[in-house]
Amino acid sequence: MKAASIARLLGPAVLIAAGLGGAQAQQADMSFFVTSVNPGKAGDLGGLAGADAYCQSLAQAAGAGAKTWRAYLSTQAANGQAAVNARDRIGAGPWRNAKGEVIAKSVADLHGDSNNLNKQTALTEKGEIVKGRGDKPNEHDILTGSQTDGTAFPAGDDRTCRNWTSSTDGSAMLGHVDRVGIDESAPMKSWNTSHPSAGCNMDALRKTGGAGLFYCFAAN
Repeated sequence: MKAASIARLLGPAVLIAAGLGGAQAQQADMSFFVTSVNPGKAGDLGGLAGADAYCQSLAQAAGAGAKTWRAYLSTQAANGQAAVNARDRIGAGPWRNAKGEVIAKSVADLHGDSNNLNKQTALTEKGEIVKGRGDKPNEHDILTGSQTDGTAFPAGDDRTCRNWTSSTDGSAMLGHVDRVGIDESAPMKSWNTSHPSAGCNMDALRKTGGAGLFYCFAAN
C-alpha cells in the first residue's frame, strides 16, 4: 500500500491520539479541581488528612499525582487544637483547571473579585462541569468551612462538620461553585461562603443543592 494511502487511513487515528495526548498533558498540568464525587461519608472526610489524601488519589487517577494536593477546607479551634485556614494550605498559585485555564494567579487573587472561578472553569479532575442551579440534580454547594477571605470561623457554631469528622450532627459552610443563588446578594455569588448546610449527612447536604464535593489545589 502506498504511503499516502496509509496516511489517509491512519489520519483519524493519529488525530485522535494527538488529541488524547494533549488532554493528558493538560491533566498533568492541572493544579486545581473540584472533586467529582464525595469520598462516601458525606461531611466526614477523615479530617484534613483524609480530605488531602482523597484529593491526591483523584489527582493521581487523572495523571496529576506528581504534585502535592491539599483540600480547600478550614477547621475550627477545638480540643486544644488551633484553627487551620484553608487559604494557608494551598500554596501560592497560580492554579489551572483540567483544561489549562488559570482560575487564580495567587491567594490574594483567589479571594478577590478578579478570580476566574465560575461554573465553566471550576471543573472536576475529569474536566467536567459541576451541575449548578437549574441543572438536575443541583450540586453547586461545595464544602469549605471557610469565611470569604479563606480563614476559619471562630470556635462555637459548627461550620466544619466537626472538623470534617462527622457524617451526622453539625453543619458546614458551603460555597456556590456556579456563583449563582436564590438572589443577587454577595453570599449567593460566593464560591466559598454562601450558607451553612442543613447537616452533615448526605441527605442534609443534598437538601440545599450539594453532593459533598470540595475544592482541591496543588500546593507546589
